[in-house]
Parts: sequence; C-alpha cells; structure tokens
Amino acid sequence: MFGKRITLFKLFGFEVRLDASWLIIAILVTWSLAAGVFPYLYPGLNRETYWTMAVVGALGLFISIVVHEFSHSLVARRFGMSMKGITLFIFGGVAEMGDEPPTAKAEFLMAIAGPVASLMIAAIFFLIYRLGEQVGWQAPVNAVIYYIASINGILAAFNLLPAFPLDGGRVLRAILWGYKGDLRWATRVSSTVGAAFGLGLIFVGILQFVGGNLIGGMWLALIGMFLRNAAQTSYQQLLVRKALEGELVRRFMVTDPITVPPQLTVRQLVEDYILTHQHRLYPVLDGDRLLGCVTTRQVREIPREDWDQRTVRDVLLPVSSANSIPPTMDAVQALATMNQSGFTRLLVVENGRLVGLLTLKDLLNFFSLKVELT
Repeated sequence: MFGKRITLFKLFGFEVRLDASWLIIAILVTWSLAAGVFPYLYPGLNRETYWTMAVVGALGLFISIVVHEFSHSLVARRFGMSMKGITLFIFGGVAEMGDEPPTAKAEFLMAIAGPVASLMIAAIFFLIYRLGEQVGWQAPVNAVIYYIASINGILAAFNLLPAFPLDGGRVLRAILWGYKGDLRWATRVSSTVGAAFGLGLIFVGILQFVGGNLIGGMWLALIGMFLRNAAQTSYQQLLVRKALEGELVRRFMVTDPITVPPQLTVRQLVEDYILTHQHRLYPVLDGDRLLGCVTTRQVREIPREDWDQRTVRDVLLPVSSANSIPPTMDAVQALATMNQSGFTRLLVVENGRLVGLLTLKDLLNFFSLKVELT
C-alpha cells in the first residue's frame, strides 16, 4: 500500500509515519481552504489571513486523523494485538495491525474507537465555536474552529459506512463474526459490501465528472477504487493467514540455499550469483559461521567503479530480527516479518547456525495449492 515513509514521532510506543502521498492531500486541502472554502464563507478578509486559516485548518485535520488512529491502536494494544504503527497516506490514515483481532468483541471495540474519538473532537470544538460566538472572537479564529469540528464529524460519518475495511465495515464484520462465529465468512460478506460501496463511489464519481465537477468526481472515483481494492485485498490476506496458520517455517524452508563467501568482490557477486541465480538475497558464510546476508539493495548503493575493490564483507547486513527467523516460528509470523522488513527471503537460523532459507514464493505456492484443494 505504502511507498516512501518518513517517521515523524513516537507516542505511547507507536510510531507515526508520513507516506509521501499524504503531502498531496495536505497541499490540496490547504489550497482548497485558502482559495475556495474560507473566502466563500467569510468574504472580505485579506489573502494572508485566508492562507493562515488554511494552514491551521490543515494542521487540525492532520492532528484529528492521528488522534483517530491512535484510538484504534490503544484499544488494539489493550486486547494484545500487535500494532506496527500509524501511517498517514493520501486517503487519510491507517493503524497497521500485525494480525487479526482475537475476538469479535475486540474487533468491535477497536473499530468503533476511532469514530467515537472523532465525534468527541467534533463535539468539543463545536462547543468552543459556540463559546467563541458568544464572547465575540474574531471571524478567522471561529472559522478554523468550526472547520475542525465539521471535518471531524465528516471523518466519523465516512468511517462509519459499513464498507470493509472502513471502521463501519469492521463493525459489521464484528457483528457477523459474533453472530455466526466464523471470521472467514464474516470477512467475505463485509468485504463484498465494501467492494460494492467502492463500485458505487466510482459510478457516482464518473457521473460527477461528466456533470462538470471534475475534481470532486475524480476524487470520488479514486476513493472508490481504493476502497474496492482494499476490501478485496483484506479478504485475500485473511485467506493467506488462515492457510498458513499453525504451519511452521521448517516445513517451507529451503535446506540447501545458495550461499556466498565474504571475500567475494561485489562484481563477482553480481556476475556469478545475482545475474546467474536471479535471487535478491544471499546468506554470507565464512566456513560454517553465518555472518549475515547481502542483498541487491546493498549492491545498488555501491558505485560500479568500486565493484572490484569492495567485497561482500564490506556491504553485508549482520543477522537481525528483520532478516532472520527460527525454524519453529509460525509461518503467519514469518509472513508478517517479511511484510514489515520488506525482505521476500529470510535466513532461517537455529543456535546461531544457518539451517535454511524461507522465501515468499514458497509460502504463496503452498497457499495456492491449499486454496485449489479446498
């Protein structure tokens, strides 16, 4: 889902990251507030005032989304769910879960926490707005306060739509899950509803676009496409988890992986291994001792003119929790490690020794066969 991400800060143990795509929405929101919304609602102010109001309003939106996602994360942690952090991207924000909720109750409370937080913010800022009206605060101040109240109300209402994976869709899944006790069935039904909502938004967006509302129609269609794709992907991810659940890494690992010695030059690594075997990661062994691994990422950072002088030892990555797993780990956890680290191949290490290599391709082949049989 995400591209280049920047870590902004860490709060309550959760990292808040900003996807580069969020800058697009930040610029669009600021511009639309400064050039359209505030001048229309509050005419007669100077240009600098409108832009100041717009920047503060966009900052309020940013903080509102962070609070919304933090609410999800705090409730999830209370139920023992692992959270990777919070990422803001072009369509808002997402609290990244490492696994599915343990129970329907946990799912319901985690899903409803975000909209409840947004409604509370909306109510608080609306009361402040009314207070400002009574005591005679300046129009620009009240305008921004009213915008923050309104945008949080809209944020809560949109997220409560019963379209998985929106919060309302997760609430629907929790109700269906609690009713029938079948997470897979509940996810399939709620994902179907989410995909249908996405298709509906695409259709409305096209009508808006043809009717002359070019920007509004385009955004509705894009949100619809995102929602439809996210709903279908969420169900597929659940199927993968269920297929791999309970299976150990030992079952899938390659026990005789291709390894490279540390004294190999980068040019030899590229010509004799990467281009020949076409793998992106190779374990580095000095005799029987595992030193780490080398990937195409490290090679990319070395200038070509230095390939003959630099060796694998100079560029290897030491063994860490990001690139290695034990053979007794559950395959679902291994898949989560791949997702978090970005590696599609992981070293399988036992008592400091390399015992195999796990690849994403092998996990997906197993999943494909299991689905075909069932």
